Amino acid sequence: QVQLVESGGGLVQAGGSLRLSCAASGFTFGINAMGWYRQAPGKQRELVATIKNDGSTNYSEFVKGRFTVSRDNAKNTVYLQMNSLKPEDTAIYYCYTAGRASLFTLRDYWGQGTQVTVSS
Repeated sequence: QVQLVESGGGLVQAGGSLRLSCAASGFTFGINAMGWYRQAPGKQRELVATIKNDGSTNYSEFVKGRFTVSRDNAKNTVYLQMNSLKPEDTAIYYCYTAGRASLFTLRDYWGQGTQVTVSS
């Protein structure tokens, strides 16, 4: 059974930092990529950052230079270090994994979301 367990959200003042973690389990046939998306009230879910098995990363223009995505492949865990946070970063952050729980099916999986609130 696939599980994505997120932690690390909370309330922080503008300019502060937070670190999100997401531990994945149940991917019997491997993980291709992991990362983070976010959804602010009244807006669509958007990419924050992703990281593939080879370590290559992709960042939203809105977070580039402030956020860093990393991954511990041995633990199937992805992290998001968020620095210089701004009020517009306030959103629910969702862990994302592209992986195989069964041999012939590669699909996207989502965590339950963790709230990040940045006060001005």
